[in-house]
Amino acid sequence: MGKRGFWRRRPKAAAAVGAGALLLAAAGTGAWLAYGDRIAAEPVTLTSRPAQLKVRLPSPPAPPALQEKLAALAQAYREPVGIAVTDVSERWTAQVAGEDVFPQQSVSKLWVALTVLQAIDHRGMSLDQQVVLTPDDRSVFYQPLASRIRGARGYATTVYDLLRRQLTESDNAANDKLIAEVGGGGAVTRTLTEKGLDGLGVGETERELQTRTAGLTWRPEYGQTWIFKQAREKLPDEVRDAALNDYLAHPADGAKPAAIAETLAALKRGELLSANSTEVMLDLMGQCHTGSSRLRAGLPGDWGIAHKTGTGPDWRGASVGINDVGLVTAPDGHSFAVAVMMRETRKPVGARQAFMQKVARAVVDYWRARGAGAPEPRIASAGPALGAGR
Repeated sequence: MGKRGFWRRRPKAAAAVGAGALLLAAAGTGAWLAYGDRIAAEPVTLTSRPAQLKVRLPSPPAPPALQEKLAALAQAYREPVGIAVTDVSERWTAQVAGEDVFPQQSVSKLWVALTVLQAIDHRGMSLDQQVVLTPDDRSVFYQPLASRIRGARGYATTVYDLLRRQLTESDNAANDKLIAEVGGGGAVTRTLTEKGLDGLGVGETERELQTRTAGLTWRPEYGQTWIFKQAREKLPDEVRDAALNDYLAHPADGAKPAAIAETLAALKRGELLSANSTEVMLDLMGQCHTGSSRLRAGLPGDWGIAHKTGTGPDWRGASVGINDVGLVTAPDGHSFAVAVMMRETRKPVGARQAFMQKVARAVVDYWRARGAGAPEPRIASAGPALGAGR
Protein backbone atom coordinates (compact mmCIF):
# COMPACT_ATOMS: atom_id res chain seq x y z
CA MET A 1 0.00 0.00 0.00
CA GLY A 2 1.32 3.49 -0.81
CA LYS A 3 2.42 5.84 1.92
CA ARG A 4 -0.62 8.05 1.76
CA GLY A 5 -3.03 5.15 1.80
CA PHE A 6 -1.29 3.69 4.83
CA TRP A 7 -2.18 6.73 6.91
CA ARG A 8 -5.80 6.70 5.81
CA ARG A 9 -6.53 3.48 7.66
CA ARG A 10 -9.06 3.98 10.41
CA PRO A 11 -8.39 2.71 13.94
CA LYS A 12 -11.02 0.54 15.53
CA ALA A 13 -11.62 3.08 18.28
CA ALA A 14 -12.97 5.59 15.81
CA ALA A 15 -15.52 3.15 14.41
CA ALA A 16 -17.23 2.95 17.77
CA VAL A 17 -18.43 6.55 17.56
CA GLY A 18 -21.70 6.35 15.62
CA ALA A 19 -20.89 5.69 12.02
CA GLY A 20 -17.38 6.99 12.63
CA ALA A 21 -15.65 10.11 11.40
CA LEU A 22 -15.91 10.79 7.68
CA LEU A 23 -13.81 13.37 5.89
CA LEU A 24 -15.19 15.03 2.82
CA ALA A 25 -13.36 17.70 0.86
CA ALA A 26 -16.20 19.62 -0.80
CA ALA A 27 -15.76 22.65 -3.03
CA GLY A 28 -12.33 23.23 -1.59
CA THR A 29 -13.65 23.68 1.95
CA GLY A 30 -12.78 20.25 3.35
CA ALA A 31 -16.12 20.05 5.16
CA TRP A 32 -16.45 17.68 8.11
CA LEU A 33 -19.51 15.47 8.13
CA ALA A 34 -20.93 12.85 10.49
CA TYR A 35 -18.63 13.71 13.40
CA GLY A 36 -21.19 12.52 15.94
CA ASP A 37 -23.52 15.41 16.80
CA ARG A 38 -22.36 18.80 15.63
CA ILE A 39 -20.39 20.48 18.38
CA ALA A 40 -21.81 23.94 19.06
CA ALA A 41 -19.38 26.84 19.07
CA GLU A 42 -18.68 28.04 22.60
CA PRO A 43 -15.95 30.11 24.23
CA VAL A 44 -12.79 28.04 24.00
CA THR A 45 -11.90 26.11 27.15
CA LEU A 46 -8.53 24.47 26.71
CA THR A 47 -8.73 22.15 29.67
CA SER A 48 -11.34 20.94 32.11
CA ARG A 49 -8.93 19.78 34.76
CA PRO A 50 -5.88 21.11 36.59
CA ALA A 51 -2.58 20.99 34.78
CA GLN A 52 -0.91 17.60 34.98
CA LEU A 53 2.74 16.78 34.96
CA LYS A 54 3.81 14.41 32.24
CA VAL A 55 4.20 10.89 33.61
CA ARG A 56 7.70 9.77 32.70
CA LEU A 57 8.50 6.10 32.75
CA PRO A 58 12.15 5.08 32.84
CA SER A 59 13.32 4.90 29.23
CA PRO A 60 15.59 2.11 28.07
CA PRO A 61 18.88 3.12 26.46
CA ALA A 62 18.94 3.68 22.74
CA PRO A 63 20.34 0.87 20.56
CA PRO A 64 24.11 1.51 20.31
CA ALA A 65 24.30 0.73 16.60
CA LEU A 66 21.62 3.31 15.71
CA GLN A 67 23.08 5.89 18.09
CA GLU A 68 26.52 5.47 16.54
CA LYS A 69 25.11 5.71 13.01
CA LEU A 70 23.27 8.95 13.76
CA ALA A 71 26.39 10.42 15.38
CA ALA A 72 28.46 9.50 12.33
CA LEU A 73 25.94 11.10 9.97
CA ALA A 74 25.91 14.31 12.00
CA GLN A 75 29.70 14.46 12.09
CA ALA A 76 29.96 13.93 8.35
CA TYR A 77 27.54 16.79 7.64
CA ARG A 78 30.04 19.22 9.23
CA GLU A 79 27.41 21.73 10.33
CA PRO A 80 25.37 21.83 13.55
CA VAL A 81 22.33 19.55 13.27
CA GLY A 82 19.85 18.06 15.69
CA ILE A 83 18.56 14.50 15.34
CA ALA A 84 16.18 12.51 17.51
CA VAL A 85 14.61 9.10 16.89
CA THR A 86 12.11 7.74 19.41
CA ASP A 87 10.72 4.21 19.28
CA VAL A 88 6.98 4.73 19.84
CA SER A 89 6.36 1.47 21.67
CA GLU A 90 9.73 0.83 23.34
CA ARG A 91 10.14 4.52 24.31
CA TRP A 92 13.91 4.87 23.90
CA THR A 93 15.35 7.92 22.13
CA ALA A 94 18.56 8.02 20.10
CA GLN A 95 19.75 11.59 19.61
CA VAL A 96 22.47 13.95 18.50
CA ALA A 97 22.14 17.44 20.03
CA GLY A 98 18.63 16.37 20.93
CA GLU A 99 18.51 18.70 23.94
CA ASP A 100 19.71 21.76 22.02
CA VAL A 101 17.18 24.36 20.87
CA PHE A 102 16.60 24.77 17.12
CA PRO A 103 14.23 27.13 15.27
CA GLN A 104 11.17 25.19 14.18
CA GLN A 105 9.70 27.48 11.53
CA SER A 106 6.57 25.70 10.22
CA VAL A 107 7.10 22.63 12.40
CA SER A 108 5.44 24.73 15.12
CA LYS A 109 2.17 24.43 13.18
CA LEU A 110 1.89 20.97 14.76
CA TRP A 111 1.38 22.49 18.19
CA VAL A 112 -1.22 24.94 16.89
CA ALA A 113 -3.12 21.98 15.43
CA LEU A 114 -2.78 20.12 18.73
CA THR A 115 -4.30 23.10 20.55
CA VAL A 116 -7.21 23.35 18.13
CA LEU A 117 -7.98 19.65 18.43
CA GLN A 118 -7.79 19.84 22.21
CA ALA A 119 -10.34 22.68 22.09
CA ILE A 120 -12.55 20.43 19.94
CA ASP A 121 -12.18 17.60 22.45
CA HIS A 122 -13.42 20.00 25.13
CA ARG A 123 -16.32 21.11 22.90
CA GLY A 124 -15.06 24.67 22.65
CA MET A 125 -14.81 24.37 18.86
CA SER A 126 -15.93 21.99 16.14
CA LEU A 127 -14.30 20.85 12.93
CA ASP A 128 -17.21 22.07 10.82
CA GLN A 129 -17.39 25.41 12.64
CA GLN A 130 -17.60 28.29 10.17
CA VAL A 131 -14.74 30.78 10.04
CA VAL A 132 -14.54 33.93 7.94
CA LEU A 133 -11.19 35.32 6.85
CA THR A 134 -10.99 39.03 6.03
CA PRO A 135 -8.15 41.07 4.50
CA ASP A 136 -6.80 41.58 8.03
CA ASP A 137 -6.17 37.81 8.24
CA ARG A 138 -3.51 37.77 5.56
CA SER A 139 -0.06 36.59 6.64
CA VAL A 140 3.33 36.46 4.88
CA PHE A 141 5.19 34.19 2.48
CA TYR A 142 3.35 30.99 1.51
CA GLN A 143 -0.38 31.58 1.97
CA PRO A 144 -2.47 30.41 -1.01
CA LEU A 145 -5.57 30.83 1.13
CA ALA A 146 -5.03 34.61 1.07
CA SER A 147 -5.85 34.71 -2.65
CA ARG A 148 -9.42 33.64 -1.78
CA ILE A 149 -9.97 36.66 0.47
CA ARG A 150 -11.70 39.19 -1.76
CA GLY A 151 -13.46 42.31 -0.61
CA ALA A 152 -14.91 43.17 2.78
CA ARG A 153 -17.04 40.00 2.85
CA GLY A 154 -13.89 37.89 3.06
CA TYR A 155 -13.74 34.14 2.57
CA ALA A 156 -15.87 31.67 4.53
CA THR A 157 -14.48 28.25 5.35
CA THR A 158 -14.29 25.77 8.26
CA VAL A 159 -11.92 24.94 11.09
CA TYR A 160 -11.20 21.60 9.42
CA ASP A 161 -10.27 23.28 6.14
CA LEU A 162 -7.86 25.57 7.99
CA LEU A 163 -6.27 22.55 9.69
CA ARG A 164 -5.99 20.77 6.35
CA ARG A 165 -4.31 23.73 4.67
CA GLN A 166 -2.07 24.38 7.67
CA LEU A 167 -0.75 20.81 8.01
CA THR A 168 -0.72 19.57 4.42
CA GLU A 169 0.26 22.78 2.58
CA SER A 170 1.87 24.77 5.42
CA ASP A 171 -0.41 27.74 4.66
CA ASN A 172 0.61 30.63 6.92
CA ALA A 173 -2.73 32.47 6.71
CA ALA A 174 -4.57 29.31 7.79
CA ASN A 175 -2.17 28.83 10.69
CA ASP A 176 -2.44 32.42 11.91
CA LYS A 177 -6.24 32.33 11.76
CA LEU A 178 -6.30 29.15 13.86
CA ILE A 179 -4.06 30.84 16.44
CA ALA A 180 -6.54 33.72 16.60
CA GLU A 181 -9.49 31.31 16.93
CA VAL A 182 -8.02 29.60 20.02
CA GLY A 183 -7.12 32.88 21.71
CA GLY A 184 -3.59 33.70 20.56
CA GLY A 185 -0.10 32.24 20.85
CA GLY A 186 -0.37 32.22 24.62
CA ALA A 187 -3.21 29.72 24.40
CA VAL A 188 -0.98 27.35 22.43
CA THR A 189 1.80 27.67 24.98
CA ARG A 190 -0.70 27.08 27.77
CA THR A 191 -1.94 23.87 26.15
CA LEU A 192 1.61 22.52 25.87
CA THR A 193 2.23 23.39 29.52
CA GLU A 194 -0.98 21.73 30.67
CA LYS A 195 0.00 18.56 28.85
CA GLY A 196 3.43 18.59 30.46
CA LEU A 197 5.15 18.99 27.09
CA ASP A 198 8.48 20.70 27.72
CA GLY A 199 10.99 21.87 25.13
CA LEU A 200 8.45 23.06 22.54
CA GLY A 201 7.96 26.70 21.59
CA VAL A 202 5.42 28.53 19.45
CA GLY A 203 5.22 32.05 20.77
CA GLU A 204 3.44 33.93 18.01
CA THR A 205 1.89 33.99 14.56
CA GLU A 206 3.89 33.44 11.40
CA ARG A 207 3.40 37.04 10.34
CA GLU A 208 4.79 38.34 13.64
CA LEU A 209 7.68 35.87 13.70
CA GLN A 210 8.74 36.33 10.08
CA THR A 211 8.56 40.13 10.05
CA ARG A 212 10.57 40.45 13.28
CA THR A 213 13.15 37.93 12.03
CA ALA A 214 13.58 40.15 8.97
CA GLY A 215 14.04 43.27 11.12
CA LEU A 216 10.54 44.67 10.65
CA THR A 217 7.38 45.06 12.71
CA TRP A 218 4.14 43.62 11.35
CA ARG A 219 1.88 45.99 9.41
CA PRO A 220 -1.40 44.93 7.72
CA GLU A 221 -0.14 45.93 4.27
CA TYR A 222 2.58 43.28 4.56
CA GLY A 223 -0.21 40.77 3.92
CA GLN A 224 0.54 41.58 0.29
CA THR A 225 3.77 39.62 0.06
CA TRP A 226 5.36 41.89 -2.51
CA ILE A 227 4.96 44.86 -0.15
CA PHE A 228 6.60 42.90 2.67
CA LYS A 229 9.52 41.83 0.48
CA GLN A 230 9.94 45.38 -0.81
CA ALA A 231 10.10 46.74 2.76
CA ARG A 232 12.57 44.05 3.73
CA GLU A 233 14.85 44.84 0.81
CA LYS A 234 15.04 48.49 1.87
CA LEU A 235 16.51 47.61 5.26
CA PRO A 236 20.25 48.08 5.81
CA ASP A 237 22.13 44.80 5.87
CA GLU A 238 23.24 45.38 9.45
CA VAL A 239 19.61 45.62 10.57
CA ARG A 240 18.78 42.31 8.96
CA ASP A 241 21.95 40.76 10.36
CA ALA A 242 21.07 41.83 13.90
CA ALA A 243 17.47 40.65 13.63
CA LEU A 244 18.43 37.23 12.29
CA ASN A 245 21.21 36.77 14.83
CA ASP A 246 18.78 37.60 17.63
CA TYR A 247 16.31 35.05 16.26
CA LEU A 248 18.94 32.33 16.03
CA ALA A 249 20.14 33.04 19.56
CA HIS A 250 16.63 33.13 21.07
CA PRO A 251 14.08 31.68 18.64
CA ALA A 252 10.52 32.31 19.85
CA ASP A 253 9.55 29.12 18.02
CA GLY A 254 12.57 27.17 19.29
CA ALA A 255 12.27 23.50 20.24
CA LYS A 256 14.43 20.54 21.16
CA PRO A 257 14.54 17.66 18.64
CA ALA A 258 14.19 15.08 21.44
CA ALA A 259 11.12 16.88 22.80
CA ILE A 260 9.53 16.89 19.35
CA ALA A 261 10.18 13.18 18.79
CA GLU A 262 8.91 12.21 22.23
CA THR A 263 5.77 14.34 21.79
CA LEU A 264 5.00 12.78 18.41
CA ALA A 265 5.46 9.33 19.95
CA ALA A 266 2.99 10.26 22.72
CA LEU A 267 0.55 11.50 20.07
CA LYS A 268 0.82 8.20 18.22
CA ARG A 269 0.19 6.29 21.45
CA GLY A 270 -3.01 8.25 21.98
CA GLU A 271 -1.82 10.04 25.11
CA LEU A 272 -2.43 13.63 24.00
CA LEU A 273 -5.86 13.79 22.35
CA SER A 274 -9.09 11.84 22.06
CA ALA A 275 -9.08 8.87 19.67
CA ASN A 276 -10.94 10.82 16.98
CA SER A 277 -8.76 13.92 17.25
CA THR A 278 -5.62 11.77 17.20
CA GLU A 279 -6.88 10.16 14.02
CA VAL A 280 -7.62 13.52 12.41
CA MET A 281 -4.16 14.89 13.17
CA LEU A 282 -2.27 11.81 12.02
CA ASP A 283 -4.39 11.58 8.88
CA LEU A 284 -3.63 15.18 7.92
CA MET A 285 0.07 14.76 8.71
CA GLY A 286 -0.02 11.74 6.43
CA GLN A 287 -1.33 13.93 3.60
CA CYS A 288 1.49 16.48 3.94
CA HIS A 289 2.94 17.14 0.51
CA THR A 290 5.75 19.54 1.41
CA GLY A 291 9.34 18.30 1.67
CA SER A 292 8.87 15.25 -0.54
CA SER A 293 12.66 15.01 -0.97
CA ARG A 294 13.42 15.05 2.76
CA LEU A 295 12.61 12.17 5.15
CA ARG A 296 10.00 10.66 2.84
CA ALA A 297 12.51 10.14 0.03
CA GLY A 298 14.71 8.01 2.29
CA LEU A 299 11.96 5.48 3.03
CA PRO A 300 11.07 2.36 1.04
CA GLY A 301 7.71 2.44 -0.71
CA ASP A 302 6.05 0.14 1.81
CA TRP A 303 6.76 2.48 4.74
CA GLY A 304 4.30 5.12 5.90
CA ILE A 305 5.09 8.67 6.98
CA ALA A 306 3.04 11.38 8.69
CA HIS A 307 5.18 14.49 9.01
CA LYS A 308 5.59 18.28 9.02
CA THR A 309 8.38 20.31 7.49
CA GLY A 310 9.86 23.68 8.37
CA THR A 311 11.70 26.01 6.01
CA GLY A 312 13.00 29.39 7.10
CA PRO A 313 14.42 32.41 5.25
CA ASP A 314 17.59 32.63 3.17
CA TRP A 315 20.17 35.30 3.92
CA ARG A 316 23.80 35.75 2.96
CA GLY A 317 24.09 32.31 1.37
CA ALA A 318 22.57 30.42 4.31
CA SER A 319 19.14 29.02 5.08
CA VAL A 320 17.57 29.04 8.54
CA GLY A 321 15.32 26.45 10.16
CA ILE A 322 15.46 23.61 7.63
CA ASN A 323 13.56 20.77 9.31
CA ASP A 324 11.48 17.65 8.86
CA VAL A 325 9.79 15.82 11.73
CA GLY A 326 7.24 13.05 11.80
CA LEU A 327 6.20 9.47 12.41
CA VAL A 328 7.52 6.74 10.13
CA THR A 329 5.93 3.30 10.19
CA ALA A 330 7.38 0.01 8.98
CA PRO A 331 5.37 -2.63 7.09
CA ASP A 332 4.89 -4.58 10.34
CA GLY A 333 3.34 -1.54 12.06
CA HIS A 334 6.36 -0.61 14.18
CA SER A 335 6.57 3.19 14.39
CA PHE A 336 9.35 5.66 15.09
CA ALA A 337 9.14 9.40 15.69
CA VAL A 338 11.93 11.20 13.85
CA ALA A 339 13.11 14.81 14.05
CA VAL A 340 15.89 16.27 11.89
CA MET A 341 16.65 19.95 12.39
CA MET A 342 19.16 22.43 10.97
CA ARG A 343 19.64 25.77 12.72
CA GLU A 344 21.50 27.42 9.84
CA THR A 345 22.96 25.63 6.85
CA ARG A 346 25.09 26.70 3.92
CA LYS A 347 25.00 23.31 2.24
CA PRO A 348 23.31 23.03 -1.19
CA VAL A 349 19.65 22.02 -1.10
CA GLY A 350 20.51 18.57 -2.43
CA ALA A 351 22.99 17.95 0.38
CA ARG A 352 20.41 18.92 3.01
CA GLN A 353 17.85 16.59 1.52
CA ALA A 354 20.37 13.76 1.21
CA PHE A 355 21.25 14.13 4.90
CA MET A 356 17.62 13.78 5.97
CA GLN A 357 17.20 10.79 3.68
CA LYS A 358 20.22 9.14 5.30
CA VAL A 359 18.66 9.56 8.73
CA ALA A 360 15.46 7.94 7.48
CA ARG A 361 17.46 5.05 5.97
CA ALA A 362 19.34 4.60 9.24
CA VAL A 363 15.98 4.00 10.94
CA VAL A 364 14.99 1.53 8.23
CA ASP A 365 18.31 -0.30 8.53
CA TYR A 366 17.89 -0.55 12.30
CA TRP A 367 14.37 -1.98 11.90
CA ARG A 368 15.63 -4.57 9.41
CA ALA A 369 18.53 -5.56 11.65
CA ARG A 370 16.30 -6.00 14.70
CA GLY A 371 14.25 -8.58 12.87
CA ALA A 372 11.51 -7.41 10.52
CA GLY A 373 8.12 -8.71 11.44
CA ALA A 374 8.98 -9.39 15.09
CA PRO A 375 5.97 -9.09 17.41
CA GLU A 376 5.29 -5.57 18.62
CA PRO A 377 6.21 -5.13 22.29
CA ARG A 378 3.29 -4.21 24.49
CA ILE A 379 3.10 -0.48 25.19
CA ALA A 380 3.45 0.08 28.91
CA SER A 381 0.69 2.11 30.50
CA ALA A 382 1.67 5.62 31.51
CA GLY A 383 -1.18 5.98 33.95
CA PRO A 384 -3.53 8.91 33.29
CA ALA A 385 -3.44 10.42 29.81
CA LEU A 386 -1.15 13.41 29.57
CA GLY A 387 -3.81 16.04 29.89
CA ALA A 388 -5.85 14.29 27.18
CA GLY A 389 -8.99 16.19 26.25
CA ARG A 390 -11.63 13.55 26.87
